[in-house]
Amino acid sequence: MAAIRKRSGTLDAAERNSMSDSTFAFPRLRKEPLNDASHVRNAIARFDQVRDASDAERDEAFKRIKRAAKRHGVEMTESSWRELGKPSRTMKSSDKPRTPTKSVRSQPRADRSRDELYAEAKRRNIKGRSAMNKSELVQALGGR
Repeated sequence: MAAIRKRSGTLDAAERNSMSDSTFAFPRLRKEPLNDASHVRNAIARFDQVRDASDAERDEAFKRIKRAAKRHGVEMTESSWRELGKPSRTMKSSDKPRTPTKSVRSQPRADRSRDELYAEAKRRNIKGRSAMNKSELVQALGGR
């Protein structure tokens, strides 16, 4: 009988349960596995959806994600977990994230829309962002 081939980047319950806590971005919660590039990208994109994590845990998770991203060749433009955010008090687990997906974050800033740049500037609390055009937003966000 031929083995059924799993889709790349998926983990079944047995595989997930057999992973050590240190394989996860949030070990105490066992959230966001970092075992391959696909899961690292997911951890970045879903960082702001992890509930019940302290700021200290988010800081450690961000360090783990950065190490895993480097190990798996995933580009990260963020320099702090605060750029990825955390869930708002009113956000439900079924809500869509309010931040752009990883594919948007990984694009060079000059290739992103003004609205995407404005959203990042708002997250980073850059003053005067409302009056800035696209090139000014790129410059205020650190170029690239």
